Amino acid sequence: MASSLPLGDPAPVDGRLPADLRIDPTSAFSAYLHVPFCRVRCGYCDFNTYTASELRGARQDAYADTLIREIALARDVLAAAGALRPMDTVFFGGGTPTLLPPGDLARMLGAAVDAFGIVDGAEVTVEANPDTVTPAVVAELAAAGVTRLSIGMQSAVPHVLAALDRTHRPENVRTAVEAARGAGLAVSVDLIYGAPGESLDDWRTSLEAATALDPDHVSAYALIIEDGTKLARQIRRGEVPAPDDDLQADMYELADEHLARAGYDWYEVSNWARRADGAHPADQRSRHNMAYWRGTDWWGFGPGAHSHIAGLRFWNVKHPAAYAQRLAAGESPAAGTERPDVAAAQLERILLRSRMAEGLPIAALETGARPRVAGLMADGLVDPTAALGGTLVLTRRGRLLADAVVRALTD
Repeated sequence: MASSLPLGDPAPVDGRLPADLRIDPTSAFSAYLHVPFCRVRCGYCDFNTYTASELRGARQDAYADTLIREIALARDVLAAAGALRPMDTVFFGGGTPTLLPPGDLARMLGAAVDAFGIVDGAEVTVEANPDTVTPAVVAELAAAGVTRLSIGMQSAVPHVLAALDRTHRPENVRTAVEAARGAGLAVSVDLIYGAPGESLDDWRTSLEAATALDPDHVSAYALIIEDGTKLARQIRRGEVPAPDDDLQADMYELADEHLARAGYDWYEVSNWARRADGAHPADQRSRHNMAYWRGTDWWGFGPGAHSHIAGLRFWNVKHPAAYAQRLAAGESPAAGTERPDVAAAQLERILLRSRMAEGLPIAALETGARPRVAGLMADGLVDPTAALGGTLVLTRRGRLLADAVVRALTD
């Protein structure tokens, strides 16, 4: 199970928003629907997910109905605050959303659309384990309004998948992509690099396998060792080596070079989208993730899910059983809430916006921080042409040292 929830103030039992919260009812709004179920727990995973033996009475077959209760509560809360508006993006994450029957995902999506409405051309994404994807499943999802499938490929090399405790067969990734394509869905594949025992050649094999699938979007994340995970315990006992920072940097550079040659442009440090051309539609960036990075409003549904409304953050109780009990009693499942102060909000803005290819307006920096941009340019961390135009955009080297850039721009 995931690490503990953040500290914060107690959340109101009825879920109401503070009366002094200034919400722009015309701003973008997204919904995240968390499905916390997995068949097995991957050794590196710190997400709020549960295998069958960890549910302690929570019922997977009743989960859709429980989450729909939270949708109804959120609609009432937002309506009372004058902030009800249609969704621009919807994202089913997990866990493994496709462990649920597609009809359950369709009912949850339908309930959200009925409650909030949805804009024309909205992006609706479902994360999927390749072994759970069939033509019948994706056809039902597409008929319900899903537009995009995000497939957890992670690697194309069997021993790397084994090191990550991933159980899917590499060949099933292609089957899943073909099924999604057949249903008219956009496709993203997710990769992880830096697993114990993974070589640079292994990583090259995975990149080549991923681009051979011709996805619309690729995410590639460096393996991070989270406290409390199986992998952290294995490293502490000396059973497997810790990730090598220099090797991970080489892997990142290889990914950026390979994906650029294959027709993908980076738009966030760990994300690349298919470059527009005559054979591919224009913008394949994940609009849902961009909503997070830009700091717009979203409501997170499900156990442990986090929400952000006009600067207010709140999060739900972690365990599916506690989540279901709260909603069955007519109470909000929110466990805590916080309102970051000006300094914390500015730090987060710099942290997130500087990671994006669209960059951070230099004018958004504190006056005292702006002269430091020149030093970052001299160090090769910031693109000089963009900076002279008023925007801070990281170079490839800057992306590898993004945290150092943020430290240089903040106190």
